[in-house]
Amino acid sequence: MKAVRIPEANVIEILEIPEPMIEQPDDVKVKIKRVGICGSDMHIYHGTNPLATYPRIVGHEVAGEIIEIGANVKNVAVGDHVVIEPIRYCGECYACKNGRPNVCKEVSVFGVHEDGGMREVAILSEKQVHKVNPEIDWDEAVMAEPYTIGAQATWRGNVQAGQTVFIQGAGPIGITVLKMAKLRGANVIISDYTNERLEFAKENGADHTINPSEVDVETKINEITHDEGANVVIDAVGLPQTFELSVNVASVAGNIVLLGFNATPSSIAQMEITKKELTITGSRLQTNQFGKVVELINDRKLTHNGLVTHKFPVSQIKEAFEFIEKNPQLVRKAIIEFE
Repeated sequence: MKAVRIPEANVIEILEIPEPMIEQPDDVKVKIKRVGICGSDMHIYHGTNPLATYPRIVGHEVAGEIIEIGANVKNVAVGDHVVIEPIRYCGECYACKNGRPNVCKEVSVFGVHEDGGMREVAILSEKQVHKVNPEIDWDEAVMAEPYTIGAQATWRGNVQAGQTVFIQGAGPIGITVLKMAKLRGANVIISDYTNERLEFAKENGADHTINPSEVDVETKINEITHDEGANVVIDAVGLPQTFELSVNVASVAGNIVLLGFNATPSSIAQMEITKKELTITGSRLQTNQFGKVVELINDRKLTHNGLVTHKFPVSQIKEAFEFIEKNPQLVRKAIIEFE
């Protein structure tokens, strides 16, 4: 079968590998239909993902059809359409015992720490697959994993109806956060340096948009919120200056959610954090978000609505990576078709 592998930084190859066989009674075999290309896949390609090891078959945004099941599998059947939950965890560490397996000390992410879904067939544990209505288009289903990132961020920020949420960054992740925040009933402000992205955010429900190159962000947020500030700030950019801005524009008793993995320190005094009694949290992967996201997709309350902009057959994987790299302003989400 065909698989896409990154053997080392800046090299991508299509190779033939043996089709895997079910070995455990709770395993399922999935024929891959769609794989989304994520920013983290691009980082693996460029050698800038600190968590990845090589060689690596990438791909953690995956949808496919079950073609075989193990003897003990009960919740899914051959022919079911599924999306893949891309994490495995120990179940025994502090995080796991406290309902946070996404930060398990031994967490293994499909397509990062272990070979992922950019191949024709994959074997996974039954608990890693979630059934999707077969009437849902594959291009919609494959967006489930990105939506869980938005769902996790809004959960970590405790977003409530009627609150003002400020999202920094209107890229693909920022848009998934926007969609989930709107479904929670929030008023959403979103910022980006690209007006085309801001226009797309408006089309997907943003109440206000800010281009930091055109107006002062803090002044504009104070104007929109009548000097209250944003009740929840979600930083989908992950730069030291965006973290610093988050603290400045958050309201009293506000929540700040960080999504980035930037290792550069930020310059933040304790004064604002203590004075406003801010809650600052990280948001990584997802915790029990797949069920609710799949339900929203099945009910067609959650659709990509133009978020998927490009599709490539697996035979053009190199061209896909090159296109994304050279045309970031054109690509919201690109997906690979396995047919």
